[in-house]
Amino acid sequence: MPTTPQPSPDQLLVLLEVARTGRYTTAAEVLGVNHTTVARNVATLERALGGRVLVRGADGWELTGLGERAARAAEAVAAAVAGLAAGDGAPDPVTGVVRMTATDGFSAYVASPAVAALRRRHPDLSVELVTVTRHAMQHRSGVDVEVVVGEPQVGRAKAVRLGEYELGMYASRDYLDRHGVPGSVADLAGHGLVYFVNSMLQVDALDAPRRLVPGMRDALTSTNVFVHVEATRAGAGVGFLPCFMADRHPDLVRLLPGEVRDRLPYWAVVHPESWRRPAVAALLEALRDQVGRRREVLLGRPGGGA
Repeated sequence: MPTTPQPSPDQLLVLLEVARTGRYTTAAEVLGVNHTTVARNVATLERALGGRVLVRGADGWELTGLGERAARAAEAVAAAVAGLAAGDGAPDPVTGVVRMTATDGFSAYVASPAVAALRRRHPDLSVELVTVTRHAMQHRSGVDVEVVVGEPQVGRAKAVRLGEYELGMYASRDYLDRHGVPGSVADLAGHGLVYFVNSMLQVDALDAPRRLVPGMRDALTSTNVFVHVEATRAGAGVGFLPCFMADRHPDLVRLLPGEVRDRLPYWAVVHPESWRRPAVAALLEALRDQVGRRREVLLGRPGGGA
């Protein structure tokens, strides 16, 4: 009578990487094998376990219930391998690659120093950071942590509120010398707006300037907030900018701060396949700590430091 095949550690580790990345091809690159090898290992594991461990979602492969149990076993295998590599010393659980997405400004001024501080304590950690301004993905997205603007509406994923930041209207000193200082919201309507491309804006919460000053026409629009800052500094128009980015530049002046402003929250979305990883938990804590340290700067308060 033939024996039932048992899942191998290699097959479990392959499944774990597919679960983390959501892609066979990406998992193959990380593991240093080809796509066919990944597919073969997953198929063999499914035969051994007697069921599907992965199903195709809208944004990549997702774990089934059986797959989640197998992934937990795979995490134990990965921890054991890490412990063996560490020799006699206790292995550092905060290791490996964590993939995250965040907005441009958050990535540069919050995530980057947070990761730098974290890697000083955990040098074997690597973070892949993709800058994007969008809502949280409803399905498996191939990343461990998504930092988004506005409260996300997600199903299986966990959402954690990180903090708030403020946006306001800014213009360069040279621009104001040429065009005058707006004394009211009605005056602002006569100036050109530097902001996001309206037709490409995926985050409803970022519609404030067109809502607060409806008569303002677009002067220069871009999908990148660093372009907003530099275009405003160059005098292309009046920019609606994150205060923590604009206040770094002494040539920018904030306009009508008591009348034209918006305060938005940052949220982190962590997918279930990633939540149990110590490296992901450590990164999330580092982000929360950095947001807390820079709270006054993020809220655009004078004397908050840079």
